[in-house]
Amino acid sequence: MNIDEQLPVLEYPQPGLDIIKELTSPRLIKSHLPYRFLPSDLHNGDSKVIYMARNPKDLVVSYYQFHRSLRTMSYRGTFQEFCRRFMNDKLGYGSWFEHVQEFWEHRMDSNVLFLKYEDMHRDLVMMVEQLARFLGVSCDKAQLESLIEHCHQLVDQCCNAEALPVGRGRVGLWKDIFTVSMNEKFDLVYKQKMGKCDLVFDFYL
Repeated sequence: MNIDEQLPVLEYPQPGLDIIKELTSPRLIKSHLPYRFLPSDLHNGDSKVIYMARNPKDLVVSYYQFHRSLRTMSYRGTFQEFCRRFMNDKLGYGSWFEHVQEFWEHRMDSNVLFLKYEDMHRDLVMMVEQLARFLGVSCDKAQLESLIEHCHQLVDQCCNAEALPVGRGRVGLWKDIFTVSMNEKFDLVYKQKMGKCDLVFDFYL
């Protein structure tokens, strides 16, 4: 199957809800929607939610590169302009700061697993084991080792693929493009919008 059909995005018009209805359970469905806009089954605990958060400095760089890589987006502004829009909540899906905090507030829900992108790079084995427990999947040592190796290959491909901007998947990507003044401004906005939240990100590994 095409990846978009095998792992459809809930809110995208293509391939649409018909494909999602045709998938057999257990289904894998992606979404970038805020928690409050997800289907009620997720709020009621009838389905499981895996939320992957990434430190916002790396995220905004990757998001910028993603926008520039798509013909449909055709963003041609500077990174400084894009980053300013990110800090002012003027990009698609609204405020990242509200988005991540909303899911963080639900991290203790029995059907929600809140993960951090940086932890995947730090300890992939731990994350895979955590996912297996959450999904109720049992696997022996050989299966786990095979799965870990496959995941490592995927991570390496994402970080080094020629088709993608160099290093788009690595941690600390922001240091290659942020200026000192941009970093200071970003830290200030981050503190203002995340100051009351106890969620902590790693900006270096």
